[in-house]
Amino acid sequence: MTPDLINGSFEFLAGMVNWINVRRIYKDKQVKGYSPWAFGFFTAWGIWNLYYYPYLGQMFSFFGGLFIMLSNTAWLTLAIYYHYNKKGDHHE
Repeated sequence: MTPDLINGSFEFLAGMVNWINVRRIYKDKQVKGYSPWAFGFFTAWGIWNLYYYPYLGQMFSFFGGLFIMLSNTAWLTLAIYYHYNKKGDHHE
């Protein structure tokens, strides 16, 4: 296995695990126990990797990185949405 294939496999696996978090936040409709700042950082890093991996010629890592970046973006979007639209909050 090449380093690109190994790294890309980790990226894909991380993305698959992260989709569990996306499904959970969507089901719960609330954010608990996570920092959107952490997901924001890892989403930004993932966006950087979309430039960096092709620059290195590591296309398997690129596609794995794209997968995890999409899951991070989905989670962060839901976290921001549910943070500002909390259940039971009535701003009258």
